[in-house]
Amino acid sequence: MGFHIPGNPMSQSCMRFEHNTHCRQYQHEMLGKMRFVISAFFFLMMFSYTAAYDPLDPNGNITIKWDIMSWTPDGYVAVVTMHNFQMYRHIISPGWTLGWTWAKKEVIWSMVGAQTTEQGDCSKFKGNIPHCCKKTPTVVDLLPGVPYNQQFSNCCKGGVVSSWGQDPAASVSAFQVSVGLAGTSNKTVKLPKNFTLLGPGPGYTCGIAKIVPPTNFLTPDRRRKTQALMTWNVTCTYSQLRARKNPSCCVSFSSFYNETITPCPSCACGCQNKNNCVQSDSKLLSMVGINTPRKDNVPLLQCTHHMCPVRVHWHLKINYKDYWRVKVSITNFNYRLNYTLWTLVVQHPNLNNVTQVFSFDYKPLVPYESINDTGMFYGMKFYNDQLMEAGPFGNVQSEVLFQKDNSFTFKQGWAFPRKVYFNGDECMLPLPETYPFLPNSAHQNLLAFSTFISSVIFLLVTVW
Repeated sequence: MGFHIPGNPMSQSCMRFEHNTHCRQYQHEMLGKMRFVISAFFFLMMFSYTAAYDPLDPNGNITIKWDIMSWTPDGYVAVVTMHNFQMYRHIISPGWTLGWTWAKKEVIWSMVGAQTTEQGDCSKFKGNIPHCCKKTPTVVDLLPGVPYNQQFSNCCKGGVVSSWGQDPAASVSAFQVSVGLAGTSNKTVKLPKNFTLLGPGPGYTCGIAKIVPPTNFLTPDRRRKTQALMTWNVTCTYSQLRARKNPSCCVSFSSFYNETITPCPSCACGCQNKNNCVQSDSKLLSMVGINTPRKDNVPLLQCTHHMCPVRVHWHLKINYKDYWRVKVSITNFNYRLNYTLWTLVVQHPNLNNVTQVFSFDYKPLVPYESINDTGMFYGMKFYNDQLMEAGPFGNVQSEVLFQKDNSFTFKQGWAFPRKVYFNGDECMLPLPETYPFLPNSAHQNLLAFSTFISSVIFLLVTVW
């Protein structure tokens, strides 16, 4: 059965002679073009929808909640709470920056626990001057150590917010704001719009504010329940594509059965910033201020072939009879940044049988109830929860012991991770054909013997 394109002479001709050889060729070409257009359309639709979707944390987001606690003569007093529901992505120093656009001519009379970066033009006010008169205020958290009367619960951490999976109690930031020239009832208040969130750089996209059921609160004695007068939520999601055009970390591999080390891919994090790197033995390292963070967060990297601020190395260390051991190392190549509260997420099919993690804390992540192949590693508090700047101390490492399951094998790169995330950003993996390969059959006896010796050593260490 032929198909017809209106206004196309060839199409009209082929409607009459659809069994002609040229017509069949023409129809085949047109079908190919149509398939391409349809495929491209669906790809773009899926890409636009999933740009801020993380398959390892499908429900991760930052929710900003506004609770109106009381009405004032010309507005209201609200508590703004930022909840980080992302399992492994936190907000590092210099912290979050929150912005929005007022719906009317609102002003901010005062704030507790935060401040706006600019006051704006308040010349029309006499006597009592507002804290901020800008149509589009920009709010930042206060630094630790401010006077007690300027503090609010869950404030004053310099904008640093932990991830939900690592420390739920520290994954909240809040402040109080007194708004004037606004409505004085649920019917007259208009919600702010055009919310923006930097954490601390770009990457977050915020939706519109939506009115939700008022928040309930319990008194300290937990015997009385109160509720907000009005509540609205704003949800912000993260997209690595919006944050940066290049990855911020890479992964290298090695194994006990192969002397070849698979390095990070060349220019894994982009090589256009080679002017911002120094050799590890350069005299520049002794310059005053090289380790001082810049306000624009421009890194100063150690010169490497991959040009990444962070490298994760996965080394297959030992093969026992019923277990196998991996050494994981994280190296910081940035001379201007300490990574506090860092997180490392790994996707691997044998993570459902983790037996012991020696120097990191570990938490399994189960984004889908039927699959347990993802886990989060992070530093032990006050021990190695800070990855120091580039240099002799810019490295943390641990070993992980896995119990073998029915799918265990060293073939086809099975023992290496499928995905690796550092601080919530996906790292670039080497190409599969570059992975350390198993020795040929002439070396199988040697491999079996080394496995036997490793098993004996493991048993002796366990017994003693």
